[in-house]
Amino acid sequence: MIEVIKNGEKIFAIIVRTSFKASGPVHFFTPNTFSQQLAYMSHPEGKVIQAHVHNPVAREVFYTQEVLVIKRGCLRVDLYDEQQCYIESKVLLAGDVILLASGGHGFEVLEDVEMIEVKQGPYAGEGDKTRF
Repeated sequence: MIEVIKNGEKIFAIIVRTSFKASGPVHFFTPNTFSQQLAYMSHPEGKVIQAHVHNPVAREVFYTQEVLVIKRGCLRVDLYDEQQCYIESKVLLAGDVILLASGGHGFEVLEDVEMIEVKQGPYAGEGDKTRF
């Protein structure tokens, strides 16, 4: 299952639930305009993906987009627009993945949680965010 959280036409988050399945080898969830791309891949046993390197391509990134993979536990994510106004909350469980695409966010750990975070770098420390 996929949940796209929008405020108007703007995407604030995309949640890929652990139960998601799709036919075909690759399914992208993100539009080409996002600086962080998120996709689901499913290949049969024996499939060979040819070895490759990625070419240097100049990209301009203005905002950090984060991907969280919940390995264990339960996490509530609270989503806010750019004016720091609350939009809605979602609960993430083990196996869920969320792309935080725009706006603000906060978290409450509902059960001990282990997660992996992926985002553009390098991390600029406190200069990378405004807390509210």
